[in-house]
Amino acid sequence: MRRLIAQLARFGVVGAVGFVVDTAIFNLLRATVLNPDEIHSGPFWAKVVSTVVAIFVNWMGNRYWTFRDQRRAVATREGVEFVIVSLGGMVISLGCLAVSHYLLGFTSALADNVSGNVIGLLLGTAFRFWLYKVWVYHPERSAGAEPAAAPREPATSEVPGS
Repeated sequence: MRRLIAQLARFGVVGAVGFVVDTAIFNLLRATVLNPDEIHSGPFWAKVVSTVVAIFVNWMGNRYWTFRDQRRAVATREGVEFVIVSLGGMVISLGCLAVSHYLLGFTSALADNVSGNVIGLLLGTAFRFWLYKVWVYHPERSAGAEPAAAPREPATSEVPGS
């Protein structure tokens, strides 16, 4: 149980760093090169860029700290799986926002923040942690886990002509 609590704490720290990176990059881009006064879709693209950078930061933190004992030797497949799970978490957050804003009609800034950045973040985080643990960084898939070797048949030496 202690190990799980420690892992959850590390996951939370990595997530907090990713949240700060995401928010800072989004606001920086939105206020400068992707300003909505200059580029109509600027905030959308700012969010795409900030989310991609945050996903990378989170992957590195989770790979080398949170799940360091369970990471695989080949990072490419693990990275692809991590991105898939991260995008799934983003869809959950966007879904919470859409239900609140468009279906229920709660359109204030406070309602959008509560639905997308509180409820969506909590549900998305639970989803990501679970899939990281059981799929991306599952102990049986880690670098240290070797598949069980098949029993070897004894070597026989045949003498020609016998």
